[in-house]
Amino acid sequence: MRTTGDTRQRIVTAATELFRRQGYAASGMKQIVAAADAPYGSAYHFFPGGKAQLGEEVVRTSGAAYLGLIAELFPTATAAGGADTDTAVATDMVAVTSDAFMAAAETLRELDFADPCPIATVALEVASTHEPLRLATAEVFASWTDGLAAFYRAGGMAEPAAHETASSVIALLEGAFMLGRAARSTDPVTAAARAAAAVVRAALPQEGECAEGLPGGSWPGPRPVRP
Repeated sequence: MRTTGDTRQRIVTAATELFRRQGYAASGMKQIVAAADAPYGSAYHFFPGGKAQLGEEVVRTSGAAYLGLIAELFPTATAAGGADTDTAVATDMVAVTSDAFMAAAETLRELDFADPCPIATVALEVASTHEPLRLATAEVFASWTDGLAAFYRAGGMAEPAAHETASSVIALLEGAFMLGRAARSTDPVTAAARAAAAVVRAALPQEGECAEGLPGGSWPGPRPVRP
């Protein structure tokens, strides 16, 4: 037997998929409830603010789900305690970053070059037209940056380098998804994997240097990318 909670979740799930595939503006409430196999009135029962309120729910729930994926792909335990030497930790951080991009490339291929994430799709549409949704997407991106920065800090990268590196890596991935969809190719994502690895490598302390707050000195911030 279906429950009230089931109906609400089906509506959110249907909206998430439609926003991901065709965008926020092109997805109407009638289409969403039809895809959810729910009565039309139920959408406004659960979301009296209409599609805008539903959009905020989709952004925040999807954002939390992807934050969990970031935690799986970039486990802080690996950087903090999984290596015997500083060199091994640094190598691991670079390799994990590159591997995450390669996994993203495969996901893009499996989805036949549809956008794998509804957050970016919504953000591109509403950034200058819908302030509540813009704020919701900004909060999600900030949570992703914080989560990824925690991984880099655990590997010995200091602030502000950890946050700047995390922000750059996420920007590279989101941009690569957009280019990959347009070209129907994973080449932009694999190229971004190499660029992201270089960004992480450049932000790590050089031999003999330590991150700020650790014995041996302070980390002055990100350096130019080394070839």
